[in-house]
Amino acid sequence: MVTGIQREKAELFLKYHHDREILVLLNSWDTGSSKLIEASGYKAIATTSMGIAASLGYPDCQVIQLSEMIEVITGIVNAVQVPVTVDMEAGYGNNLSEVLDSTKRMIATGVAGINIEDSIDLNPVLIDELEFCERISAIRALLDSMGFHLVINARTDSFYTSSGSPREKLSESIKRGNKYREAGADCIFIQPVWEKETISTLVREINAPINILSNPTIGAGVSLSVSELQDLGVARLSLGSSLMKATLALIKKVADELSEKGTYNVLLDTLTPLPNAVMAYTMATGMKNGRPPGPDRLSK
Repeated sequence: MVTGIQREKAELFLKYHHDREILVLLNSWDTGSSKLIEASGYKAIATTSMGIAASLGYPDCQVIQLSEMIEVITGIVNAVQVPVTVDMEAGYGNNLSEVLDSTKRMIATGVAGINIEDSIDLNPVLIDELEFCERISAIRALLDSMGFHLVINARTDSFYTSSGSPREKLSESIKRGNKYREAGADCIFIQPVWEKETISTLVREINAPINILSNPTIGAGVSLSVSELQDLGVARLSLGSSLMKATLALIKKVADELSEKGTYNVLLDTLTPLPNAVMAYTMATGMKNGRPPGPDRLSK
């Protein structure tokens, strides 16, 4: 069920979480965006569940059918050479048995890692921490039975959904993070946090590599830079759904300008310089041989 190549990619992906250099992930939503990100020099591909759902016309929070998600993930894994980690939201299951079945189906696509979160539909009441630990432990036991170390990135949504004070959210995140690590998670994902002191405390108090979401639209200030997060000891940085949302926002801007003014300035700015746009297309399609598409072919 698990190939040697898949094992090697998972081992490499795990290693990236312990390197001195921070692991930076641009989250993709389809084969083309994944190939473009890989061709841009990134060491791994991470998917955004919200982005994949939106690309198929669904809202977030597991509305998309697992079979549809798996079809997209299979296409991505088969199209790139680097490790792929997939966002499984809350596990696509109402109980432990269903979550394990969903995990097996996701492993069969060839992925090297998964994200799993402790909220369902972003409900303010998180999954009981012992129940969530049971899920992580069961997934790890399943993986051990396969002789396969899939990277488990366990996300706690204490900051995202809780109505408690910042101090209470921090305390809950630290408590859950350490329990999830003990249950078998390789990395702990906390979002949305952006304050330097808070991130520093999470890194110091949680005994695991830490994944931080960097999104310019979260919080009251500007997201910390990659180098700043690395200096704080953050192991993994991801962009979440922001790249997909930015793409949708661009389409909306172009559509609004065209319908309201009949002009193309936003589109022109994005396509300038044109060789860069051609290059992005070439990277997304993986064209290595033959004539790359020129401006005349881009218009089709």
